[in-house]
Formats: sequence, structure tokens, C-alpha cells
Amino acid sequence: MKALLLENIHSDAVDALRSRGFEVETRKGALDPQELLTALDGVDLLGIRSKTQVTREVLEAHPQLQAVGAFCIGTNQIDLTAATDTATAVFNAPFSNTRSVVELALGEIIALARHLTDKNAAMHQGVWDKSAKGSHEVRGRTLGIVGYGNIGKQLSVVAEAFGMDVYYYDVVDRLAMGNATKCDSLEQLLGTVETVTLHVDGRESNTNMFGREQFRQMRPRSIFLNLSRGHVVDIAALHEALVSGHLAGAGLDVYPSEPKAAGEPFESPLQGLPNVILTPHVGGSTAEAQENIGEFVSGKLIDYCRYGTTSLSVNFPEVQLDPFIHGTRLLHIHSNVPGVLARVNSTLGEHGINVDRQQLVTKGQMGYMVTDCANGATDEVVAAIKALPETIRVATVS
Repeated sequence: MKALLLENIHSDAVDALRSRGFEVETRKGALDPQELLTALDGVDLLGIRSKTQVTREVLEAHPQLQAVGAFCIGTNQIDLTAATDTATAVFNAPFSNTRSVVELALGEIIALARHLTDKNAAMHQGVWDKSAKGSHEVRGRTLGIVGYGNIGKQLSVVAEAFGMDVYYYDVVDRLAMGNATKCDSLEQLLGTVETVTLHVDGRESNTNMFGREQFRQMRPRSIFLNLSRGHVVDIAALHEALVSGHLAGAGLDVYPSEPKAAGEPFESPLQGLPNVILTPHVGGSTAEAQENIGEFVSGKLIDYCRYGTTSLSVNFPEVQLDPFIHGTRLLHIHSNVPGVLARVNSTLGEHGINVDRQQLVTKGQMGYMVTDCANGATDEVVAAIKALPETIRVATVS
């Protein structure tokens, strides 16, 4: 089997896949959909980070593609509906780089509260500005977290350990960590806190969720951070709030438009503002996080191809499977309609195949059936199951 890994995925992922017998091709930058159409010829596994867009056209053009690994948290760069329709399993790393993002957020909050960006720039110009004017401790200050998922929750705990009073808002009802206070609306949070940090997902409905109205609702001289997705913030509105002095500072790690590869030019209206920290989408880019992500996602891809395990898949029904030593394991991905189990077992019985163990799990419109056949399964049997009208994909593990 062949794997294609894009966007500088950690070498641990390459080593893990090669040690399991995969042929691995790596590329440093992202590919656009048209480039992917060619690059995926003969590829069974695709590994990407946040910039490569995996569209329906790409997935439908490559029915041999078994799985896509997103070596990051988000999966909005993948058409998940199309992946499900084409029986392409998708895996991501929902936990592996949360600590790295949390530490960057806290570091930027401290830097902006202490005006370290201004002090650093002045020192490099030979100006000794030893003054406490405008500098504050973060202890006792209020932090508002928009999006209380894995990153938001961990940031909540660590910020509280720094002595901050934490408030949060999420469209999903989430349990507070520690002494954090839940807000019933975004407006309530914005009018309460002195620092706002975004940790929302990349769904299309979040586009420009922060614009002029939201910045207007924030308290004067607040700090604003976005380490989530670039398209959730109206950059022109943020620029206006900063230049007017309504916001005291901002830190951004993501942008509506980002270069595809390192070294390419970057432009933003926020460049040159002394109270803004700009970083090149490196929230999860620490050695520890990238190593953890490389190990985690490659492990999920390997387990799916070797055993059929779909644990923590983004779009497949989840099944945790042990290795199957003798015979054949049939993986049947099908439309979730009544009678499929009976038809598969009838087909197996007609060909004299004895079922040793079987699991069927459904999720939405998809059914995932795993059948262990101790006496093996012939190509004729596999072809007969493929021919069932409900079948989307059949794979075997021996």
C-alpha cells in the first residue's frame, strides 16, 4: 500500500508507516485540489495538515483511497460528507497539540498585558523605556474563552492556575472546569471580560463571527486573540478596532488567506501595528505536539488498514478491533438500511463460509460490518458481497 504525506508531517509518521510495510511519499507543501487529482493516483492513504483541501471531486476520482489522516485538530479542510459517501475513513488528532496552543495563548496574553512587544521593539532600536505604565499582571484579570472544547477547557484550567477569572461561551452545553463561569450568550461574555480568545471550529457558519459589532461590544482597552481559524474574524474590523484604540492589543496565529508553504510571501492589514502579535499558524507547531500528532494519526491509519479499527474516526461508525490471526476479516461499508446483515450472512452461507465473529455498527446513513471468517474468504465471496446493492466498499484483512 502507498501513503502520500503532505505539509511537512513529522518524520515519526513516515517511520511508523514504513515500518508496517507502506510505501511513503512525502511533500513539503500543500496541494490544491487540481494537484491532488494527479498526486493521488495509486495512493491508498493520504496525510495532510490544515491547508490541503480534500474535495468531493478529489475523493470521487480516487475510489482506491481508503483513508485520510488530518495531522491536526480540524477537519473542515476535508469534505466529510463526500468522504462518508465514498467510504473514505477520516482520522484526526483532537488532543495531541492542545497543550501547545494553550501555552501560546497564555504567552501572548502575558506579552500583550505587559506591552512586551513595544518594549522589545524599543530595545532593538536602542531605547531604554523602563516604565510600568500600561503594564499589568494577568492575575486577577478576566479571561473570556469563546469555544470550550479540548483547547478551551485546558486553557481554562491553566489560566485559572495563573490567577485569572475565567468565563466561557459555547453553542454546545459544556460543563465548567474548575471555577470557570458559563455565559449564556456571546454578548454577555464580551461585556464581562478584559481578554477574549477564540477557540472555535472551522465550520462555514463561523465565517466572520467576529466583526465590527462584536468588537464594539468588547470592553474598551481589551485584548483579543484568535488561534482557531482565520475566516472567523473580519480582519478589517479588527484593524479598525486596534487603530482606534478601542482594543489594547491582539494576537493572531491564523488568517483568512495563508501561504501554502514556508517561505512564500504573507500580507495582512495588521502588519506594522505595534500592539499586534502575528505568528504563522504555529499554535500546534512544537516538537512535542508534532511528534505526538505524527504517532497518533499514523497509528490510527495503520490500525484501520491492518485490523479495520475505526476508533476515534471523524466520519465512520467506531469499532475497536483486536488483531485477527487466522482466516480473513471482511470489512463491509454499506448504506444503513434494513436487511444488510441478513444478506451478507446469506451470501457467506451460500459459499460455505463460517462466521467466527461479527460486529455491526451504524452512524447516520453508514453501516460498518466486520466479519471474521476462520476458514477464509475467496475472491468469489468478496465479489458477491461487493455486488450487493447496499455496498459502498469491501476490504479484507488476512
